[in-house]
Amino acid sequence: MTVTRRALLIGLGAAGGAGAMYAAMNVLGLAPGEQRSVFEAPRPSDFALRGKSAAKVVILGAGIAGLTCAYELGKAGYDCTILEAADRIGGRNLTLRGGDRLTETTGEKQAARFGEGVYFNAGPARIASWMVTLDYCRELGVPIEPFVNGNASAYIYTSGMKAPVRYRTARADIFGTLSELLAKATSQGALNDTVQESDKELLLDFLRQFGDLGEKTTYEGSERRGFATYPGVEAGTPLPPPPPLSELLGYHLGPALTFDLSSEQAMPMFQPVGGMDSIVTALADMIGRDRIQLSSPVSKVTNLDDGVEITHAGGTIKAGYCVTTLPPHLMAKIPGNLDTRVLAALRAAQPFAAGKLGLEYGRRWWEQEDRIYGGITETDLDIARIWYPSEGFHRPRGLVVGYYNFAADADIYTALKHPARLEKALTQGERVHGPKYRKDLLSSISMAWSNRPHIEGAWANMPPSSLLHEPAGRVYFAGDWLTHLVAWQAGAFESARHVVTSLHARVLKEETE
Repeated sequence: MTVTRRALLIGLGAAGGAGAMYAAMNVLGLAPGEQRSVFEAPRPSDFALRGKSAAKVVILGAGIAGLTCAYELGKAGYDCTILEAADRIGGRNLTLRGGDRLTETTGEKQAARFGEGVYFNAGPARIASWMVTLDYCRELGVPIEPFVNGNASAYIYTSGMKAPVRYRTARADIFGTLSELLAKATSQGALNDTVQESDKELLLDFLRQFGDLGEKTTYEGSERRGFATYPGVEAGTPLPPPPPLSELLGYHLGPALTFDLSSEQAMPMFQPVGGMDSIVTALADMIGRDRIQLSSPVSKVTNLDDGVEITHAGGTIKAGYCVTTLPPHLMAKIPGNLDTRVLAALRAAQPFAAGKLGLEYGRRWWEQEDRIYGGITETDLDIARIWYPSEGFHRPRGLVVGYYNFAADADIYTALKHPARLEKALTQGERVHGPKYRKDLLSSISMAWSNRPHIEGAWANMPPSSLLHEPAGRVYFAGDWLTHLVAWQAGAFESARHVVTSLHARVLKEETE
C-alpha cells in the first residue's frame, strides 16, 4: 500500500496536531523556509532544541531571559509573542546614549546628553570569559573587546589612608610585609609544628620572591610599588618608603585586593563593542521585531485547561504556554489563578538595590594625567568604586562611572534627586582625584535600579527553593534569579536554556500522545 506525502501529513496532523505535522514537513523539506532563515545564526552554538513545533508561546518580558527564550524556541519553529511593559527592549541590559531619557517611579526625569559615540552601560557591563554570554555573542555575531577589570595603575582609597594609593603599590606593600612576617616566623622556629625542617628553605625562598624581600629577608619597598617618576634616560624617582605595619593594616585592603580573584571577576573579561545592548539588538533582530509588543504591561495571567490567557494593555492573548521572565517580586502582584504556594515563592524574592552614575568628560584626564587606561578604583566611600572606560582610548571625550554601589550605599543615592546624587558623588570622587574630578565635566546621568519602572531592583535574591524551577500549570519561570549566577546575564541565558528545553520536551510529548 502506497501512502502519499499529503496523506501522511494529513494523518499526522489529525493524530498529533499542527506541531507534529510541522515537524514532519521539516523532515521532508516541505516546511516554509522563512521561519528557519529568520533564526539562522551566523555562527551556530552547540545548543539547539531537537525537533520542531508550531505551538504558540507568550513570553512576558523582553530582557535577556525573555529574548533568549523567544530566540531558542523560534529556531525550533514556535510561534512566540513577547509582551514588554516598558517602551524599549532589554530590561536590565540598558545602554544609554545621547537623546535617551529616564523616568523613575518617583517621577524624577533625566535626559542623556552624551556626545556622539559616548555610551553608558547602566546595567551589566562586563562578561567573564567562561560565561555562556560570550557564546551568544559569537552565535549572534556581536563583536567583543577586552574589559579592563583590574588595573595596577588604578587607585585604592579607604578611610584609613592619608591619600589614595595605586593598586600596584598597595599590593606590593601588603605582599612584602606579610612575606617578611612569615619569613621571620619561619626563621625563628615559630612554625616548626607546621613546616618540616626540609621545607623551611623552600618556604623562605618562595617568600623572598613573592614579597620581593631583601637579603636579610626584610621588606623595604621595591620597584613593584611603582615610581614617583618612571625611568627613562634618567633613573626613575622612587616612591616614599612603605608605611609601617600598623598603618598598612589600618587600610583594610582585603576587599580591594581580592575582588578580581573570583571566577566571576578574574581577567580576561570582555564587553560588546559599542555597548552591552548590542546583545539585545542582535537577539531582537533574529527573533523579529514584529513579535515584540512594547508598552504592554500584563494585568492578569490565567491558566486554562488547554493553554494560558494573558490580559495586557493591548488586549487579551491566548497561547498554549507562557514563560514569564518578570522580576519575581513584581510577578507576585499580577492577578490570576497561580497556586498560592507559587505566589508565596515569588513573594519570597528580595529585590537588591544598586546604583550607577555616568560622568561624561570633555578630556580624558585619567589617561593623560593619571595614566589609567581602564580598570576600577576601589574605595570604602559610599560611591564604592570608580570605573574608567575600556574603550575609546585617546579620544577627546570619555565616560567614567562615578559610582557603582549596592545595598545601603545605593539606597542613600536612590533617595536623592539626580543633581544631589551628582554633587555628592563629585565630592567623594574629589577625595581620590582632587579638583580635576569636577573639571571638564560635560554631562551626567544616574541610574537608581530600585526606582526603575517595571523592574524595581537591580536583581532579586531568592531563598533556596526548587518550586519555581517547575512550571505552574502552563506557566514557566525564567531569569537569573533562578540560577547560581544572580545579577549576571549568563544566569538569564542559562535559565532560558533550561526552561525552553523543559517546555519543548513537554510539547513534543503532548503533540505525539
